[in-house]
Amino acid sequence: MKVLIADKLSDKAIAELKKMGAEITFEPSLGAEDLPQHVSDTEILIVRSTKVKAETIKAAPMLSLIIRAGAGVNTIDLEAAGERAIHVANCPGKNTDAVAELAIGLMIAADRRIVDASCDLRSGYWRKKEYGKARGLKGRTLGIIGLGSIGKAVCDRAKGLQMNVVAWSRSLTDDKAKAMGISRAEFPLTVAETSDVVCLHLAANAETKHMINDEFLSRMKDGAILVNAARGEVVDTEAIKKAVKEKGLRYAADVFENEPTGGEADFHDKDLASLITATPHIGASTDQAAEAIADEVVRIIDSYKKTGKPENVVNVCAKSKAITSLVVRHYNRVGVLAAVLDKLKNAGINVEEMENTIFEGGAAASCALQLDEAPVEDVIKSIGEDENIISAMVK
Repeated sequence: MKVLIADKLSDKAIAELKKMGAEITFEPSLGAEDLPQHVSDTEILIVRSTKVKAETIKAAPMLSLIIRAGAGVNTIDLEAAGERAIHVANCPGKNTDAVAELAIGLMIAADRRIVDASCDLRSGYWRKKEYGKARGLKGRTLGIIGLGSIGKAVCDRAKGLQMNVVAWSRSLTDDKAKAMGISRAEFPLTVAETSDVVCLHLAANAETKHMINDEFLSRMKDGAILVNAARGEVVDTEAIKKAVKEKGLRYAADVFENEPTGGEADFHDKDLASLITATPHIGASTDQAAEAIADEVVRIIDSYKKTGKPENVVNVCAKSKAITSLVVRHYNRVGVLAAVLDKLKNAGINVEEMENTIFEGGAAASCALQLDEAPVEDVIKSIGEDENIISAMVK
């Protein structure tokens, strides 16, 4: 089992993988353009911020599992992986506390203008009169867009600051909101209109791209705070620059559109950085989160080694094209299932899914096959005629 680790991973996790028999190549400095030259014999690829493009996938004939050592998978070409039957797994929820803590920190920093004050002090300027102006957060309304694990963690922390919370999420119901002690907004724009601070916790996809645009920002209160610790693509960069200048919005961001993917790089949007409170995508970067993610990476690989089915896979078809099930009870002998598959093949029937369960003692098994077409009676009869078949029936 050859594993390429193309980003940082703890020594403890690497040692655990070696105990499992993995042959480790540790190259944390590899970038997206470097990967294709290093994956020719890689079976499992572990990345964090490094992008995995189609070129890398095509250059890796042995690759069967890509693990994103983090939550989002927008840096991995899922379509290309799916076309090569490569599992893509992630580590959801392991960086929840770290991101939530940073989101709260950014919110406070934006309200108290901590970054600007620190920069002035470092430059030799004492400007207490200027930086003594802040609205404060107690009793203010925090609007949360996206109420997954991180959004909920931010909600809990905001309550500790005695803030009122209103949230919008597709899965949020009135009953759930009541149980959490928050208000439910029917639309994202309602959050914009009613909040003193808006915190974003959305995945990056076609539906959320530039969800925070001119219209959303125009509905926000003058001088309100917007915090983005989710994905840069969620916010229209040009729109936020305009809103900061014209509405006095305070933007605090850990993520950016077209941000660098490596640990060290030039940052070209200095115009935006000069207007806002910002950090270089460090939301998940705490020792606690790193260890939790590393442990999850080991667990995913362990499950894959033992069962062939890695945990937390994100690119497996949710619903196959199967229209019927064929259950074959059979003796656990060599070639039995191969014969069944041959008969289905000759009938022009494709197996969409298959699971074989061995019974105690190992003498017999039951195989459930999900088929894209119902077999005719003659096909079922021919399968059942094999002396190794106990029964074959369509469910």
